[in-house]
Order: sequence, then C-alpha cells, then structure tokens
Amino acid sequence: MNIYIGNLPYSVQDEELREAFEDFGEVLSAEVIFDRRTQRSRGYGFVEMQNDDDGHDAIAALNGSDFQGRELRVDESKPKDEKRFSRPRGDQHQRNDKPDDSNQVQTEDSGKGLVGFIKRIFS
Repeated sequence: MNIYIGNLPYSVQDEELREAFEDFGEVLSAEVIFDRRTQRSRGYGFVEMQNDDDGHDAIAALNGSDFQGRELRVDESKPKDEKRFSRPRGDQHQRNDKPDDSNQVQTEDSGKGLVGFIKRIFS
C-alpha cells in the first residue's frame, strides 16, 4: 500500500519517516519529496507498506497526529491518473455545456479577439 504524508516538517529525512511507520508493520520504502531546483523539502512524502491492513492501521493512527510539532495529513495515495480527476471542482470551474440564455450576450457583430471581448464585457 502506498501512503501519502502531508504537512511534514521541512527538516524530516527519509529515515525519520520510515521509523514513524515501522511501528505499524514492514515498510518497503519511505521518501520525503524534495524540490529539484532548491533541494529543499516540499513538506510531503510517501511510504510504501508491505501489508494493506498495516497501512490502514498506520493511516488511522497517524492522520492528525503531532509529528515534530506539525499535524500530519496521512491518507492512502492514489495513482497519478486517478488524482487528476479526483478533486471536487468549485462552481466557478465547472463546465456548463448547456446554453444559458441569461449568459448569452454575444451578438453576431460582436466580433472576435480583443474588440469582441470588450463588447461582451460592457454589453
């Protein structure tokens, strides 16, 4: 099981992360994510555990717990292809494929480009 750990202190190293999860079972890997350009911690990491039940126990115990002065956010990690669409979108970002008469102010002579944009704003 792959586990996401957020809100890590920036000073935490891989080994410290591993030790925090070893109390719950066998840890296959533990990695704190660093920015490539600055070489500074990004404040999150991933732990891979051998057993899913041990992983769920670790998540339940460590999520919201204090770790070196920071409240951890611990959750099961999702594959990249699932993450992209898993976030709920706000109303301002929802796509509306249905035409709405109240929002249609564009006319045939509005034009395109900057002039059309300005006409749509002020009409």
